[in-house]
Amino acid sequence: MGKLKIATVFGTRPEAIKLAPVLQALYRRGLDSIVIATAQHREMLDQVLELFSIKPDYDLDIMLQEQDLFDISLNVLQGLQHILEKEKPDALLVQGDTTTTFIAALAAFYLKIKIGHIEAGLRTFDKNHPFPEEMNRQLTSRLTDLHFAPTEVAQKNLVREGIPTGSIFITGNTVIDALLATVRDDYSFTEPPLSEIDFINKKVVLVTTHRRESWGEPLQNICLAVKKLAEDYPDVEVVFSVHLNPQVQQAAKSILDGIKRVHLINPLDYEPFVQLMNKSYLILTDSGGIQEEAPSLGKPVLILREITERPEAITAGTAKIVGRDTDRIATKASLLLSNPNEYRKMAKAKNPYGDGKAAERIVDILLEQLRN
Repeated sequence: MGKLKIATVFGTRPEAIKLAPVLQALYRRGLDSIVIATAQHREMLDQVLELFSIKPDYDLDIMLQEQDLFDISLNVLQGLQHILEKEKPDALLVQGDTTTTFIAALAAFYLKIKIGHIEAGLRTFDKNHPFPEEMNRQLTSRLTDLHFAPTEVAQKNLVREGIPTGSIFITGNTVIDALLATVRDDYSFTEPPLSEIDFINKKVVLVTTHRRESWGEPLQNICLAVKKLAEDYPDVEVVFSVHLNPQVQQAAKSILDGIKRVHLINPLDYEPFVQLMNKSYLILTDSGGIQEEAPSLGKPVLILREITERPEAITAGTAKIVGRDTDRIATKASLLLSNPNEYRKMAKAKNPYGDGKAAERIVDILLEQLRN
């Protein structure tokens, strides 16, 4: 067999972050790497490509104004058909739970190309939470040949669904590879409001929320809890990274705009956001990736959801589910802000998501499995 050709597909910023270490490992090992961007999210994707020096061989550039899941699915499927037919890779790598992930796996299946799913096996077992990500994961698993599970919990989920054990490999999560390569303790912010915050003497609470199931009243409840924390704790500074979705923008600004020590900022590029996590005291989020990243930085996470597909963080004690009820969020956050012992329990808990070497393991497995 000649040089293996591996195609990799991604469409969003989180996918690109988690695949960047894998692409770097493929390059180091001398494999023929074909990089395909669908650009399901254009602006948020581009800055990650620049940070990690990723140059796609193909860019479908599918993002449309007010696009929906039908638009994404149709355009990814049609766009990938011609590329995969031309390139004929030995395997296609997909990551996580986006619509790009599922549809790319479907395209590869139609063309009888082997599929490797990175971050396989995460489950809530509730098809509507998160939506559509839970079903994207489950459907991708039915199509996948090589399942790269980040943890034993993910591996067990796949086995329970009847996936052959010989096709499942525990690798750790590649997001830790990317995080450890990016974080810097000597980083300083140069632009306000972050450059004006006293990260040493203030307790900085970082807030992010973007999921569809939070829109409307749940998001208003989250904002009211944030307002209460800022008013109750003079030593707290809140940095709310406000997603660009109009529903998130409207709720955050209507409730929090003008509140003392609450800073509403636009989403940051990945590198400064990693530094912001590292300098924060506590993180409130509904993001899956942050649930994985924050433990490596020793930052407790309160999860603004009713269920998570990442229960390892709960078991390890690095994260707690607080839902989207105002009083519950405020109570749990207050405990960590006022009780040093409770804070230390979460901050010192061991990160369950790996050691920063997942990408190399994935490439080792690809070489072994595809050459047999």
